[in-house]
Amino acid sequence: MTLADDLARVAAGAAAHGAVSGVLAAEPGGRRRLYLVAFGAEEEREWLVLDGAGEPVRRRDDVRDAASIVAMCELAGDLAGGGELEALRAQLAQVRMVEQPPGIEEAEEAALALEHAVGAPPRVATPAYLDEVGVATMALERALGETTSPFSAAVRSSTGAVDEFVAEVERGYKVDLR
Repeated sequence: MTLADDLARVAAGAAAHGAVSGVLAAEPGGRRRLYLVAFGAEEEREWLVLDGAGEPVRRRDDVRDAASIVAMCELAGDLAGGGELEALRAQLAQVRMVEQPPGIEEAEEAALALEHAVGAPPRVATPAYLDEVGVATMALERALGETTSPFSAAVRSSTGAVDEFVAEVERGYKVDLR
C-alpha cells in the first residue's frame, strides 16, 4: 500500500468524526505511525491524531509529538534552499552557463540532492527526514560558500510557530486528552 493509499484509508475512517480537510502521517521519535487529521476550515479547525487502527490518540504527549514533528518537517521542507529550490537550480544553471565560476557544478549537484531530500508530498514526518534535509541543506550552503547557515537560523526562528501549531492542535482537539 502506498502512502497516498494509506492516507486515503485514514481519511475515510476519520470522516466518522467530521469533514476531513487534511491528513498527514508522522512517526515521531521513530515510533509507530500516527496520523494528524484536520477537520473543517481554518477559523473553526479541529484536530485528531489517529493510530494505525484509526483510533483517536488520547495521550497528550503523543499528540504533541505528532503535531510538532509534522510542523517541523513542513517548515524544513518550506525553508530548505530558501524555499525556492527549483528557482535556485535554474539560477545556478544560468550562472554556470554565463560565468562558469569554480565549484558551480558542486552547488548544482547539492541543490539537486536537496530537492530530492525534500521530496514531494505526501511524506511521513520523521526525525530522519529532518536530518536528511538538514544535511543536504548544509552541503548546499557550503557549496555556495556560506560560512553561517541561513537554514539553521530560519528553523531556529520558527520554533515559536511550531509551539503555536502544537497549542492550536491541543486547543482544537476533538476528544479529551490525558
